[in-house]
Amino acid sequence: MILYPVILCGGGGTRLWPASRPSRPKQFLPMSGNRSLFQDAVVRTAPLAGVDGKVVVVGGVAHRGWILDQLAELGVEAEVLLEPEARDSAPAMAAAAAWIQRDNPQGVAAFVASDHHIPDHEAFRDAVREAAGAAEAGRIVTLGVRPDAPSAAYGYIRPAGPGLSAVEAFVEKPDAATASDYIARGYLWNSGNFMVLAGLLLEQLATYAPGVEAAARACLPARDSGRVQVLGPGFSAAPKISIDYAVMERTSLASVLAVDFVWSDMGAWDAIAASGEGDVGTHIFEDADGCVVRAPDGVLVAVLGVRNLAIVVERDAVLVADLGRSQDVKRVVERVRGASPAHLDFNPVPPERLGEGARRLADWLRLRALPLWATVGLQGEQGFAEALGLDSRALGGSSRSLVQARQTYVYAQAAQRGWAGPWSGAVESGLAALETRFRRPDGEVRASVALDGTPLDETTRLYDQAFVLLALATTRAARPGDSDLETAAIALRDRILSGALPNGGFREAGARPWQANAQMHLLEAAMAWEGLSRDPVWAQLSDRIVDLALTRFIDRDSGMLREFFDADWNPAAGEDGRLVEPGHQFEWAWLLTRHARARGRADVATAARRLYAVGRAGVAERSGVAQDALNDDGSVRSARARLWPQTEWLKAALLLARESRDGERAALLEDAAAALRALWLYLTPDGLWRDKRLPDGGFVDEAAPASSFYHIMAAFDQLAALSGEPGFEALSGLDLG
Repeated sequence: MILYPVILCGGGGTRLWPASRPSRPKQFLPMSGNRSLFQDAVVRTAPLAGVDGKVVVVGGVAHRGWILDQLAELGVEAEVLLEPEARDSAPAMAAAAAWIQRDNPQGVAAFVASDHHIPDHEAFRDAVREAAGAAEAGRIVTLGVRPDAPSAAYGYIRPAGPGLSAVEAFVEKPDAATASDYIARGYLWNSGNFMVLAGLLLEQLATYAPGVEAAARACLPARDSGRVQVLGPGFSAAPKISIDYAVMERTSLASVLAVDFVWSDMGAWDAIAASGEGDVGTHIFEDADGCVVRAPDGVLVAVLGVRNLAIVVERDAVLVADLGRSQDVKRVVERVRGASPAHLDFNPVPPERLGEGARRLADWLRLRALPLWATVGLQGEQGFAEALGLDSRALGGSSRSLVQARQTYVYAQAAQRGWAGPWSGAVESGLAALETRFRRPDGEVRASVALDGTPLDETTRLYDQAFVLLALATTRAARPGDSDLETAAIALRDRILSGALPNGGFREAGARPWQANAQMHLLEAAMAWEGLSRDPVWAQLSDRIVDLALTRFIDRDSGMLREFFDADWNPAAGEDGRLVEPGHQFEWAWLLTRHARARGRADVATAARRLYAVGRAGVAERSGVAQDALNDDGSVRSARARLWPQTEWLKAALLLARESRDGERAALLEDAAAALRALWLYLTPDGLWRDKRLPDGGFVDEAAPASSFYHIMAAFDQLAALSGEPGFEALSGLDLG
């Protein structure tokens, strides 16, 4: 038997207001102990999956962050299915059952609530395993808790006999007198936990609630959608109905297993108090008894001369209630709904939209980053500084031709986008440094020089030459009359072409001569010159590199682009050949989309979209940032996340959105907004940035590298390039003027 624990995260916990709100429902709160109820459910059920099963979580899209963060805190991996809207328990269970049946037609689902309090985890697991055995034989088994006192808060089950038996009836929540009678007659509390073969549940739904079954199958995401999947729009067509009404009260296959462990649905403040662990925050009791107090950090609650109260303090609301009236808190909530609906939720700030973030980026560039790096970041004849400390001081030392070329690009591009600052002087400084400090007698640029101009590394890397070509092209676009720039670019290009390999591409200097990255930036430079020059060789160079990418760099089966190769352009041996960088998938997708548009090549456009999908799989679900590196099987090689992959994600999403129809365009624009929000995690208010983000959300403590500015400016340029185009009205008028 292969068991799939399914944790259902629906429900809003209305009776636990004001602590529980729609944006932060009770299951994600530490209601009893240090872990949240959801985390307790994960810890309690995860061992049931064994080696072959999988933990499945079903929750709302609005609670994605809560689910992922709290799973990460536990170090537990789960398959997460997100509902586009709440449709009650039957559709949620049906979607999970459809997913399980596809994964394993014989899989047994153990549906458990995310907000229950069950201290004895082992007793619970023993009961689930026993119930699952009956489920494997074709029964739908629920756990019925033997009551320890009459309660009007729970539904009841009338069993046909002791232990594991058929269900004779499900009954609604009774009044107090009826509850006492039920206990005397051997009724059990309905715990809301179910064990059933996934396929059998779908069959029963097809019989008794066909709309639910059909919606579940229609909304199932594709198999390769990752571990966090949003159910398709078909889910919203499901009837809004509980599993009790949809199946359990109508089927002839219902069984109940009587259990004796302590159980509570933690549905009201009296249940929280009864757990004995519900107090949160600092409080003082003086002649007070039987109270539960919850307050945020920094708030002291003093309780004097009262009994059996719930005292719940939030930043915007306070509840004081008799614990005996806990079930009536929902009546208070209804009055709040009419009198002050703003207090029903925390009104979280919505995520920044694409247009808002783009305008903020324009202001940041115009007012902070560009002025800072054109003044403090320029060092006279030495050209641009390699880095600025987070105190905005230039760091002395050696410098690279790469930085001079990239910073020249930044200021020439800023000029084209309307920046009125001293761009011309910055561009001249960069070009002069390249010519006087880095240019070798053979016309190529060396890698690095010392502070006094003494050559440190005479290596001529293809990567560096490509950026010199890009800097010359961008400067020519900013200064159309300067024909000397094209003359210099053609001379450098022709020298590069003289070293072209007979089997395509170009050799890079260093220990890894056969690589995609240097070719990519040469393609970027050639495409930039295509739009400025009548020389057909630029277009021929672009086509040469694109064809090499399609035939050698990009894997035909997976659509992913590898980084390193052997001399025949086959994937390199060992770990080098398995490396997949999400940032480069995005960057190539952006370039190939441009090339496909220019040449009208559908095959190139298809390759670009596949690359984007590979890169998107490298965006961490929890943090929302593009990670540094994957392996070719999709596993994470490095969960660190640098700045530059966020900009490439943004550029690719924007350009692919331009080439897409309405529905897909909307999704890609939301992706672009997410990428821009990820980029903002790195930028500082004073025009600097962090570069290396660690998996825990912290950053490596280091100076801001100048080389990152190229990526930021390129991302802004793509935003501005779409300003005013149909479908991009939110970006209208975006520039640096």
